[in-house]
Parts: sequence; structure tokens; C-alpha cells
Amino acid sequence: MTNPPAQPSVSPLRRRMLEDMAMRGLREDTQRDYIRFVKNFAAFLGRSPDTATSEDIRRFQVYQHENGAQPPTINSSVSALRFFFTITLDRPDLSRRLVIIRHPRKLPDVLSVEEVGRLLEAAPGAKYKAALATAYGAGLRVSEVAALKIDDIDSTRMLIRVEQGKGRKDRNAMLSPQLLELLRLWWREGKRRNVILPHGWLFPGQRCTDPISTRQLHRAVHEAAEVAGGCDNGFWPTCADEFWPTSRGWTGRAAPRGGPACQRFFFS
Repeated sequence: MTNPPAQPSVSPLRRRMLEDMAMRGLREDTQRDYIRFVKNFAAFLGRSPDTATSEDIRRFQVYQHENGAQPPTINSSVSALRFFFTITLDRPDLSRRLVIIRHPRKLPDVLSVEEVGRLLEAAPGAKYKAALATAYGAGLRVSEVAALKIDDIDSTRMLIRVEQGKGRKDRNAMLSPQLLELLRLWWREGKRRNVILPHGWLFPGQRCTDPISTRQLHRAVHEAAEVAGGCDNGFWPTCADEFWPTSRGWTGRAAPRGGPACQRFFFS
């Protein structure tokens, strides 16, 4: 009889920080990042991070700067360490020693209507065509597209329900008739292929019981961009932009896209 593999031990300090983050509703990926940054700080110190001094914090940030850490990385570590010192250790005096690095922020690349149209037409397969069109047509982020379920499509009110989107907030996105028709085409094909389950994922992954991964969606955009000769880096920022001019056929904030790119793709 073989013994089950031993679970890795967790120090009381890490367990306390994990509990603090869970109580405050931090996402799992945020929790992993925070733990990783605190581990990096402890490795720099060579001892437990709860013994750190204000001088240790200054030396650590100097070390980061001298070793070429980029401002976003430094600022992310500041967020993690501020949580650790302020919440877990109840040492706000140490938290105030951390310095945020100011840096210019560039606007993301945004694709033109024509570029989006070519990219949608080149999407690899019916599932990806529907998924990318949903992202563009409803203004969804990649994680929001991956998390959609069949029941999130409300064809009566012409809405898409987005659960726990950015900021862990639920919201409704508008659903255009063109996008609804495309989703119905994908639904019928998915049912024929037995990959869409009742009340299941709208875009299943490799197994129909799992949702499509964000990595798969990013890969699909990259493949489509190679075929279309466009830039894949600008697709998701284009989708997440909340303001769209009336020249695309719609008015108001967060309106569905119904302009030339979508129409040419949906009805070609």
C-alpha cells in the first residue's frame, strides 16, 4: 500500500497572509502574485520577511532598480508588500516606506474597423469566430469571454450577462441581432458535435466540461492576425474600449458594435 504524497508545509506567516487575502476577496491569481513578491523579498533578506526594517525596504527597492526591474514590476511588488506589512503584520509604518515608481503610460494599440473585420474573417474555426466576434461585438475582455455560459445569453432582452468581470462586478453587455445570429450558428454546430452541454460553457475548452482558456483565445487571435496580416496586440484593447462613435451604427456608452466590420463578417 502506497502512502499519499505529503502536502507541502505552509508556514504560519504565509497561512496568515493567505487567510487575510481570502477574507478580503482577492482573486486567486492576485494571491499567487502577492505571495511570490513576498517570497522574493524574503529571498533578498535571507531571513523571514516579518523581521524586515525600514532600511531593508529601502535596500530592496534600490536592488530592484539597479537590477533593471521595470516600473510595473516594482509597483506590483509595492502593492504586495503594502498588503503584507499593513494587513498581515499590522505594521503600516513599514508600508509607508515603500515608493511607487512614476512612469509614463502609453495608450494601447487599437485596430481599425477594417483590421478587425479581416481578423474576424480569419479566425480559425466556428468556435473561435464566435468567441472573437463576441469579444468585439459586446466589448468583453478575454477572461470574460472565456467564462461565458449558455444561460448568459439573454435573447429576450438582447443582453449578455457578464459575471464577476473586472473589479469582480457583474454587469450586462448589449447583444446585437447580428451577434445573436452568429452565436446561434455556433450553438447549433456545437450541439451537433456534442461539445456544448445544457447550461454549460458557451465556448468549451479541450474538454466540454471545461471553459476555453484565455491562452487558447490569445493563440486564436495570433493565428488569425498572421493570416489577415494584422496586429494581434491591438485586438483585446480594441474590444475592451467602452466608447464607440455613432459612425459604427450605435449610440451611447458600451453599445454593441454593429458597424461595417461586424456586418461584413456576420453576413459574408
